[in-house]
Amino acid sequence: MPLDPHPNLTSSTIFGLGWLYLIQLLMNIWWTARSLKVDGEHRFPELGHVPIAMWWGVYTAVLSMVTFAHFTGYNNPESFLIILPDWFKHFVDALTGNAVYFFAFSSGGFGLIIWYRRILATPTAGWLMLNAGTLFLSLSMTDWDFRQIVGKPDNVPIVAMLFIVGFFTWLYFSKANENDRRKALGLPPVEAENNEKVLVWPDLVYTELIVMIAVTAFLFFWGCGLEAPLEEAASSAKTPNPSKAPWYFLGLQEMLVYYDPWLAGVVFPSVILGGLMALPYIDFNKQGCGYYTFDERKFAVSVFLFGFLPLWVGMIILGTFLRGPNWNVFGIYEYWDVHKLEALNNVNLSEYFWLYWLNMSMPSASATDSGLWQFAMILLREAPGIIATVGYLVLMPSIMAITVFKTFAYRMGFLRFMVFSNLVLMMAALPAKMALRWAFNLKYIVGIPEYFFNI
Repeated sequence: MPLDPHPNLTSSTIFGLGWLYLIQLLMNIWWTARSLKVDGEHRFPELGHVPIAMWWGVYTAVLSMVTFAHFTGYNNPESFLIILPDWFKHFVDALTGNAVYFFAFSSGGFGLIIWYRRILATPTAGWLMLNAGTLFLSLSMTDWDFRQIVGKPDNVPIVAMLFIVGFFTWLYFSKANENDRRKALGLPPVEAENNEKVLVWPDLVYTELIVMIAVTAFLFFWGCGLEAPLEEAASSAKTPNPSKAPWYFLGLQEMLVYYDPWLAGVVFPSVILGGLMALPYIDFNKQGCGYYTFDERKFAVSVFLFGFLPLWVGMIILGTFLRGPNWNVFGIYEYWDVHKLEALNNVNLSEYFWLYWLNMSMPSASATDSGLWQFAMILLREAPGIIATVGYLVLMPSIMAITVFKTFAYRMGFLRFMVFSNLVLMMAALPAKMALRWAFNLKYIVGIPEYFFNI
């Protein structure tokens, strides 16, 4: 019987996962002990008072058996039973192997985080999500294709980053919920009561020095244990497929799918940086300064987190783990087949307008016409997109000022509101263009290749 070149399970994989489950086991032993002291009891009519820690104890016992099975059964990978089922892989691939579903899922998840923040930001909910994430990662490592993507040396830090981002998002909402509860009771925020100041020298400097040494030592041992992802010298005769930017630029590279380089690589990054610098000057809300809160800054926090989580971290996930050969989207358990081709027939807005809607030829000028007439024909051809773009950036702020952002316009004044509204519209342009591409295969709203100007 020939050997499988892509085995889901090997002896080394099973044994390595045993260490991962052992870490989870030790974590949950500690949490069970904590729960026994803190969480109290449930009362059941048939069983009486049952400590909540009992449920964590049951889960910990299951983890101990799983850990034992990995450390003792790694010699028989063909008969090992703790593996991710195929039906689950197909279900997840259907959600992640399509950019539309992925963005809808990430945006919907963001909405659920905001709506259920008071429940999700509790210690028990946070520990449940941590266990769910680590268990999902452990079971997914039993798939060969998932292992090749996540186990790449340059992707390992991104996996760690996802857990870190999740933790600090949870930590923010946890502290914000506590302060919002205290403000509702007429109490000052926690930061006002526990405002213990320390000296920069020696307290802060010593702390920073210790942290710097610890991080340096951690990176040293990381570099010894995980090989650097170095490849052969670059050659124009052989380019990687896919050719990806560093992870911190993958959000911008994903924008290049929907926008021209001058927009995705120059205009939008400049607007992002300029907008971040302008925020302190256009913010009129004096509440929430110096302490965590959500209720007092709902709009600001929601807009920032939407731009950061679905539109930035989500794009990094999409570019790192889902973009494969030929820049196609693959499910997280799907083999990266270089022969996978997705036929797309992207159409400009001008083509939709003249050819499909008006059923007439597009305006054009002959090569013998004057340059001014040729330019006029280009403007006529792209008039629908130009009008739509100008209306979006010029008329939409006025509509926003008299409708949903009426209070903002009154308190900000004309100049600050125009800056604010255009920053919001610029951020909304990315998901809007993505939705238009997915729904209508829309390539450019304004397409003027004669002058290298496309929107």
